[in-house]
Amino acid sequence: TNDDDEDDPRAFGNDDPIQEFFRRFGQAPFGAPGARGFGPRGEAPLVRGQGSGFIVSADGLILTNAHVVSGATDVRVKLNDRREFPAKVLGADTRTDVAVLRIEAKDLPVARLASADDLEVGQWVLAIGSPFGFENTVTAGVVSAKGRTLPSDSLVPFIQTDVAVNPGNSGGPLFNSRGEVVGINSQIFSQTGGYQGLSFAIPIAVATRIQQQIVANGHASHAKLGVAVQEVNQTFADAFKLSKPEGALVASVEPRSAAAKAGLKAGDVILKVDGHPITASGDLPAALGRKVPGDRVALDVWRDARNVTVDATLADADARGKRTATASADADKGRLGLVLRRRSADDDRNGPVGLVVEQVSGPAAAAGVQPGDVIVAVNGAPATTVDVVREKVASSGGSIALLIARNGDRIFVPIRIG
Repeated sequence: TNDDDEDDPRAFGNDDPIQEFFRRFGQAPFGAPGARGFGPRGEAPLVRGQGSGFIVSADGLILTNAHVVSGATDVRVKLNDRREFPAKVLGADTRTDVAVLRIEAKDLPVARLASADDLEVGQWVLAIGSPFGFENTVTAGVVSAKGRTLPSDSLVPFIQTDVAVNPGNSGGPLFNSRGEVVGINSQIFSQTGGYQGLSFAIPIAVATRIQQQIVANGHASHAKLGVAVQEVNQTFADAFKLSKPEGALVASVEPRSAAAKAGLKAGDVILKVDGHPITASGDLPAALGRKVPGDRVALDVWRDARNVTVDATLADADARGKRTATASADADKGRLGLVLRRRSADDDRNGPVGLVVEQVSGPAAAAGVQPGDVIVAVNGAPATTVDVVREKVASSGGSIALLIARNGDRIFVPIRIG
C-alpha cells in the first residue's frame, strides 16, 4: 500500500464517479479482485483472482480447485467469520482439478462429507460460493446427470447440475439436502462465459482420494491403461455383432503401454472392469480413475463376436493421459462408395499398413471418410487387400466399422450401407 494514495490521481474514493461507473456495471476498478494494473513505479502487473473452498479438517485442511490456485504466489483464505489466514498449497492435481490448502488454525468448523454414489438424478442440491465476489452466495438446483465425461482428458465422472455457478464459485462445495458435501463445483458449459444451466462438480469421493494422496506424498498418482476409446453406437453394435450399443470401443493402443502388454487390440470393446459394467465410453476413465499405478484389473472384452477376459497391470499416467476419440455421424444407406489402392513405395514407409482411399462418395463420404485416409481394418479384420474389404461388406448385414488412420491418429468410423 502506498501511503500517498490520497494524492495519487489513480486512487478512488467512495464518491468518485469512475468508481460508481465500475460498481454499477459490474467491472472491477484498479486494485479490486480480478483487476490488472501496474504499480506506482511501473513494476510488473499484479494479478488477483478469487475462488471458493471448504474446510475438511479442524486443523486447517481445505479443498478447492487446482485452477483456483494455479500460478498463485500468495494465497489467502477468508473464513465466514471474516478472519483471514495465509494459506500453503500442499498440492494441486490438474488432471482432476483438485487442490489441497492448509492454514494455521485450530478448532475450525468442518464440512460433513457424503458420497456422490448416494445421489439420484433429480435430487435437490445447493452450491455455496462467491460468484463475481459476492461472498457466501447460495444457489439451488437439481442433479441433472451423473458420471459425465467432459472433452478435456479428464478422469473425473462429473456430477451435472442446473445449479447457478459463475466465476468465483469454483472450488466451492455442492451440498445435498442433508447439508453434506457431495462435490466440488468446478466447471460450467457456456457460450457466453456466464451460467447457462449446465454446471459440473467433482464427486467428493474423487476429491478425498486426491486429498489423501497429496497429504501423504505431496502429489497424486493416476493409473493408465493406454488406449484411445470412442462411443459404441448402433451401427458399431451391428458391425461387431453386439446385442446392444454399450461399452468402450478401443480405437488405438499405445505401444508398450499396459493395454499393449495385456494384448488389447483396436476393435476390442471393453464391457466391464473388475466386474463393473462399462455402459458408455466415459465409464472407462472413471473406472480406471479409482485405481492406482500397479493395480491389476480384469477386463471383460468383446472380440470377434465373443467374450474374452484380459488381465492388465496399470501403468503410471503421463502428462497427456488418454485421448478420447470421437465418432463421425452414421451414414444412411447405399454402397460403401470407396475407391481403394494398396500402399506403394511412394507412400510413407513408416505409415500404417492398410489400403489408401483414392476416391470417396456415398455412405463413406457422409460418414466422414476422406481421400488420403488409410483403411487399417474392417469390422476388426486387417484391411490387407481390397478383397478383404469386399468380403466384409458382403457379410456385414448392412453395418461396417472402418478403422481409419489419418494424420497419425486412428478412429473407428461407423457406416450403414443397407
